Amino acid sequence: MLSRLGALLQEAMGAREPSIDLLEAFVEHWKGITNYYIESTDENTPAKKTDIPWRLRQMLDILVYEEKQQAAAGEAGPCLEYLLQHKILETLCTLGKAEYPPGMRQQVLQFFSKVLAQVQHPLLHYLSVHRPVQKLLRLGGTVPGSLTEKEEVQFTTVLCSKIQQDPALLTYILEGRKTVGRKEASREATALPREAAGVKNEEQPHSKAPDRGAQGARALSTQLPAETEEPDGGTGESNLITSLIGLCKSKRGRVALKAQENLLLLVSVASQAAATYLVQSSPCCPAIVEHLCQLYQSLPSFLDPADIATLEGISWRLPSAPSDEVSFPGKETLAAFLGWFDYCDHLITEAHTVVSDALAKSVAEKLFVEILQPQLLHVSEQSILTSTALLTAMLRQLRSPALLREAVAFLLGTDQQPAAPEDSPHTLGGHLVRHCDHLSDEISIATLRLFEELLQKPHERIIHSLVLCHLEGRPYVARGSPEPESYEDTLDLEEDPYFTDGFLDSGFQPSVKPPPAPVTNPDGKTAVTEVVNSFLCLVPEEAKTSAFLEETGYDTYVHDAYGLFQECSSRVAPWGWPPAPPPLDPHEPERPFFEGHFLRMLFDRISRILEQPYSLNLQVTSVLSRLALFPHPLIHEYLLDPYINLAPGCRSLFSVLVRVIGDLMQRVQRLPQLPGKLLLVRRHLMGQAPGRQLDHQTLLQGVIVLEEFCKELAAIAFVKFPPHGPHLRLSEPPEGHV
Repeated sequence: MLSRLGALLQEAMGAREPSIDLLEAFVEHWKGITNYYIESTDENTPAKKTDIPWRLRQMLDILVYEEKQQAAAGEAGPCLEYLLQHKILETLCTLGKAEYPPGMRQQVLQFFSKVLAQVQHPLLHYLSVHRPVQKLLRLGGTVPGSLTEKEEVQFTTVLCSKIQQDPALLTYILEGRKTVGRKEASREATALPREAAGVKNEEQPHSKAPDRGAQGARALSTQLPAETEEPDGGTGESNLITSLIGLCKSKRGRVALKAQENLLLLVSVASQAAATYLVQSSPCCPAIVEHLCQLYQSLPSFLDPADIATLEGISWRLPSAPSDEVSFPGKETLAAFLGWFDYCDHLITEAHTVVSDALAKSVAEKLFVEILQPQLLHVSEQSILTSTALLTAMLRQLRSPALLREAVAFLLGTDQQPAAPEDSPHTLGGHLVRHCDHLSDEISIATLRLFEELLQKPHERIIHSLVLCHLEGRPYVARGSPEPESYEDTLDLEEDPYFTDGFLDSGFQPSVKPPPAPVTNPDGKTAVTEVVNSFLCLVPEEAKTSAFLEETGYDTYVHDAYGLFQECSSRVAPWGWPPAPPPLDPHEPERPFFEGHFLRMLFDRISRILEQPYSLNLQVTSVLSRLALFPHPLIHEYLLDPYINLAPGCRSLFSVLVRVIGDLMQRVQRLPQLPGKLLLVRRHLMGQAPGRQLDHQTLLQGVIVLEEFCKELAAIAFVKFPPHGPHLRLSEPPEGHV
């Protein structure tokens, strides 16, 4: 196209100087545009039906062709100088603002984008380019659904691309109108040497044609309404940022996506100075977070937590909810919020560290603290339910380290000291732990889901604050007493009120006799076989039903536990946990042990497993299983070692389960036909039999959950032993054993 244009021009103009011919042609096309406004009386003809688009294309082609001819010199040619001297871009910007003829703004945006993209000579430093660029930005991105959204996003794409190539441009382009006005005089003299040179050369021969064009432009200015400057309001705001944010809100998916990509390009500039300017002198972070808060506050208050939990896989690149999922009221609004939250998370991941930290802090302050926290602490159960489910969904989406750090500080505070039993909650996390033991089972389940999601995040402070800070020093282990000679001594079953002689004489026996003293490996660790059997043999044979159904065996749990353990181990590997617990000093006096509010709540919940709803039991055991997977030696010892010699008044997960079994043995004496009823309930829970209300339904469901939980703990203990080597190959176990 350009070569054809050059050939035609040279052929038509013979031996005359090509540069002068190009300038005359350029001016002639500009005169054609200005004459349209002087001569035309039809105000309704669309711009695309006039010759204006064609003339603008010719002017662009001439500029590009001229620059190729001037490539060796590396200087602006006469046509470009004319464009700058006579402020053609400013005039076009005024025409675009007036929208005369209709659709002129679209033509102007296209011309600006192509000139900035195709002309290689640096233009944005010129005031006669910078000023109309700023004005044009102020025209777009403010009205949702604008007819020029496509052209606006193309324009911002070019600007962001230029900034990526030269980060020093960022502060210049982001300067608002007030700043430009203060610097205008000095920049005319210093920043624009080519413009100044062009003004001095106006009397040279090749400037005669430009004079004729200038007369037309002056005549044109009398035909148009004067451009009024809106009050600045003292903000000096970045119009590129506000324009991009406005375009991100577009209902047209491609426009919104391209605007988001442009904004991502902008915040990821490598320059420290540019990133600092972006944070301190632009509305970048406040505008992004304000839109996030607006989307959150537009969510309906009647959202069902179960519906929120089902909406997964929302990405900022595809924010609409998957069409194959079940629809529910508020689904699209929720998808829009989660999509923008995912975008903020991605911005924080990809942005310069300065921008990343500032944006993460802004999200925490404006969304978490100011909006979410009052809802989580509200007296209204619906408010607690919805906000807890939404926070869980956000944690599920969260990937950026900076935002995760802020979320952990928001939930767990900054205090590293272990809590005392009598301490009242002084962090949001303390209140949420209480919600796990709420009178409302729905709130308890929703909050337990929140903690389960939190435990899967790669931040060491989470597990340390909730669990490890209370286990450090192993105060739960008895000091100064010899190791028990047998398992019976450890459990002391004969002295336990649940294991009375009368009960044992009733004929209802545990699945096996208590195992003998555990076999130990040379390194002192209890053999994996004994540990696994301790959990598998907890539930009495009469209360077991999984053996009657397929695909509910222990081996299924081993397969699942292995994958989860590998995933957890990989996540915590950078934290440098020790391979074994520290040795105990037998002369060290015992100190009071408190497992912490989180573990105390979980142990209290598991002790009521026979009295709680099925769904609540599933969630409690799910959280405990997540905890047991952590490869920290203290967590493993406290949760998965049945032979631990507990200090007086202490309890472990295994000791809590033993007491639950004792409670079960007392209760089932009053239940005739127990195995048959348990099998019927299990078939119903698996969808293999129609539902039928039975007496003691909650108890029967609790027994089934208890059996499965013991198998799950056994599987976790198996895949975690030995911690640094191949798993043991065990011989075929007797019935009831591994």
